[in-house]
Amino acid sequence: MKPTLTFETLELPVAELSPESSAPDLMGEKILQNQLTFDLEEGDDIHPGYGRVENSYPYRQFNTYTRTLTKQKVDTAVLENRHLRAVFLPGYGGRLWSLEDKAAGRDLLYTSDVLQFSNLAVRNAWFSGGVEWNIGIIGHNPFTTAPLYTARLEEKGVPVLRMYEYEQVRGVCYQMDFWLGEEDKFLNCRFKIINENSGVTPMYWWSNIAVPEYEGGRVVVPAEKAYTLKNMCVYKTDIPVVNGVDVTAYNDIPTSIDYFFDIPEAAPKFIANLDRGGWGLLQRSTGRLVSRKLFCWGNQPASDHWQEFLTRKAGRYVEIQAGLAKTQYGCLPMPPHSEWEWVEQYGPVQLDPALLKETHRRRYEAIEDQLAAEGAVEAMERLLEDTASMARRKARLVRPGSAAGALARRGEASAHLEFCCEDQSGKDWAAFLESGVLHCPAPDQRPDCFLADEASLRQLKATVEGCNRGNWYAHYQLGVRLVQNGEYDAAEKQLLASLELAENPWAYHALACLEYRRDNAARCAACIEKGAALRREDLSYQKSAFKLLSTAEAWPAMLRLYENLPERLRANRYLTIHYAIALHRTGRSEEAFALIADPASFVLEDIREGEDLPARLWTEVTAALGQPRPVPYEYNFRAYV
Repeated sequence: MKPTLTFETLELPVAELSPESSAPDLMGEKILQNQLTFDLEEGDDIHPGYGRVENSYPYRQFNTYTRTLTKQKVDTAVLENRHLRAVFLPGYGGRLWSLEDKAAGRDLLYTSDVLQFSNLAVRNAWFSGGVEWNIGIIGHNPFTTAPLYTARLEEKGVPVLRMYEYEQVRGVCYQMDFWLGEEDKFLNCRFKIINENSGVTPMYWWSNIAVPEYEGGRVVVPAEKAYTLKNMCVYKTDIPVVNGVDVTAYNDIPTSIDYFFDIPEAAPKFIANLDRGGWGLLQRSTGRLVSRKLFCWGNQPASDHWQEFLTRKAGRYVEIQAGLAKTQYGCLPMPPHSEWEWVEQYGPVQLDPALLKETHRRRYEAIEDQLAAEGAVEAMERLLEDTASMARRKARLVRPGSAAGALARRGEASAHLEFCCEDQSGKDWAAFLESGVLHCPAPDQRPDCFLADEASLRQLKATVEGCNRGNWYAHYQLGVRLVQNGEYDAAEKQLLASLELAENPWAYHALACLEYRRDNAARCAACIEKGAALRREDLSYQKSAFKLLSTAEAWPAMLRLYENLPERLRANRYLTIHYAIALHRTGRSEEAFALIADPASFVLEDIREGEDLPARLWTEVTAALGQPRPVPYEYNFRAYV
């Protein structure tokens, strides 16, 4: 058959995502990468800590989803030839959702049977399965649950799917072109990051590939060493055997862990996941993607719980990843006015099953031999060069993404990418950039969006004492920007000016985050309690408030707030568990235990990856009552111990 690109729908059980949070994320999470130490040698250049960010601003959190699934029609883009069928989800970060090897009649990827959101991403909501494209800041992409610009074009009669966006934190465009030629047995993926800034920009990219955790399966990668983690310290170790376990046999890995494989510079860049019969997925790339990674949930009760929590009946998975840097513990410096481009290919591989019982070296050499016989490495480099002009051509837009790219001051390098302002929020901000006058919504109306570029910041500063002097929203927006930039005295001045013009919960929230950053717990609690009183029906705001109060250990304020909430919000498990903590901390442990006594009915929808809040509370409360009990399975998410 001739290769095709079609836009279809796929019926899937999908959880209710709900709108993004009403208040911006100025507080952030205790991110693992921000707490590490490093025991490395000269030459282990992994840029530890470079490019870290503390929160997701200007992106807001998705933090009010539920675990209730309903059948929905999900938009897809489908590339197909006689060898492969690739299904993408343009509305969910462009995720490559499935890749069918038609000859085998099997999916090369782990494809979940649901879209079940959990708190694992930069913006909280994340779902398992497929291949996720992560750019800009450490962690899962800000666009993981958001639509990308989607377009189509043709190259020499072959249809090409293009998806792209403007990433605000780094101020860069990224572009992804996908196609299948008539006889291609591998999906072609061409990527481009465009840095039009005048300064060096920290950059991050990892293609995150979910693959089935086959019984007796193996990961194959051309490396003899890997970076990993022990007791919060990153170190380099020989592989495949680490602490008595062959880490290429992922069934044997006991706890959740990452292995970043240190591939020699001259070696071909690939990673494969094979079943016991030697069949599976091979991911390969041009040289810019220097690293590969294995993430395994491990094999213990908490690991099992996470696997079950993220799906319905799709089974277990592991992640194999491909990245720009040696690890995910830091970004790379991307020069100003530069473009980074590379090709990735995804397709089936078959090794002699007997090789799975051979050495790690023998297995990866067998794949190296296959690549050499096919001339695959050289062919990918030629493909990258031959499609350079295609990557600069305009495509026909099929569906839009965010307004951020239209509002940014971009240059010629990204001129072929069409950005637009389709919603009122984008149009309002475009009018501000043109006239200097910012729209002024009612004080109880949710803020529409936030910007992160220097040009809009300069314009806000220039207009709050002029045409926007009496605009509470302009003072608020500038105050938020100054909090994010660490200019706390100037931020406080603007936020107080906003409150003087119109009492609003948004300025109270920003002031609370400011005081949190100043380590002033009492003032943080006082501000957020005032704001929360104005947003009693707003679950996302109340979650932000409870998070701040918990950090400030303002237990009496939390008790007051919870007890005055509407019944609908008091039923939310996130708010309830923090209320239980406040009860316990104020000597009311019996009441706290009554709330969490039935683990089967107390499901915390958005427990954070690596967080042990339910287990810790259970342990503390039962001990305080003189009846210590083992942590129930339902509360056990301690997969990293």
